[in-house]
Amino acid sequence: MRIVALAGGIGGARFLRGLLAAVGPQDEITVIGNTGDDIHLYGLKVCPDLDTVMYTLGGGIHEEQGWGRTDETWSIKAEMKEYGVGPEWFGLGDRDFATHLVRSQMLTAGYSLSQVTEALCVRWKPGVRLLPMSDDRVETHVRITDEQGTRAIHFQEYWVKLHAAVDADAIIPVGADTAKPAPGVLEAIAEADVILFPPSNPVVSIGTILAVPGIREAVAAAPAPVVGLSPIIGGAPVRGMADKVLAAVGVEATAEAVALNYGAALIDGWLVDTADENAVAAVEAAGIACRAVPLLMTDVETTAEMARAALTLAEQVRK
Repeated sequence: MRIVALAGGIGGARFLRGLLAAVGPQDEITVIGNTGDDIHLYGLKVCPDLDTVMYTLGGGIHEEQGWGRTDETWSIKAEMKEYGVGPEWFGLGDRDFATHLVRSQMLTAGYSLSQVTEALCVRWKPGVRLLPMSDDRVETHVRITDEQGTRAIHFQEYWVKLHAAVDADAIIPVGADTAKPAPGVLEAIAEADVILFPPSNPVVSIGTILAVPGIREAVAAAPAPVVGLSPIIGGAPVRGMADKVLAAVGVEATAEAVALNYGAALIDGWLVDTADENAVAAVEAAGIACRAVPLLMTDVETTAEMARAALTLAEQVRK
């Protein structure tokens, strides 16, 4: 079975770990990773979502945080602070720094982000084929209004520095409208047996991937069933700021509303948590098959059960 998953960072990575536990060794998983969270720091190209997937599946992630490296040290960050070089609000650990140095060196030498990601995965052996959504530069910005007035800031500043404490007025994936899907992305979607939307942020993760011209259209036209898992449980995001960015695009933070925002033209099936079982009827009335199952990723086996439920629903709605 050829499975394609569109994924952001922590939630997507943890779901993928369960998916790997749920499928057989003969199955092939291609992950199309969000690069809208990418940021340039200290002259380096940092790809938080790609790296979180790579570290999580490769056994190098800091489990408690869900991001960054395990057994990390912070000497470089401390030295940068001594030089008065910021930003102080975004931390790159010493081990993590090495990844960004290698990536940036290869990009400067003329390799594409796809080629660089493949090379980095040689070390980590994530067990999936990890593709960036695009080799072109795309960076998500958030328009906010605060005491400084109305302005656009990088998504990382909104989330890491401000902790999404300010309402988001708009989400702008800068560069997405002129970006091209990375090599292999459209082919993987067209050849997939199943397409999955993990419980990643529907706006700044999966939404940004779908904003790259050609990707949404390829998913909608794919013969494979498309099944998503709700990142919203009981009217709140499991983690992160999905409620804030959903509000910015005019979507309620409910499992039902997220499904309807994707729409029956894009997804065939939708899983909600048992706490949201009352949403099933409304989602199905919109033409999307819906089931209520436990969606809290408390451990790998629980997450594997979620993945199995998604694959089962995919078989039930197969076109």
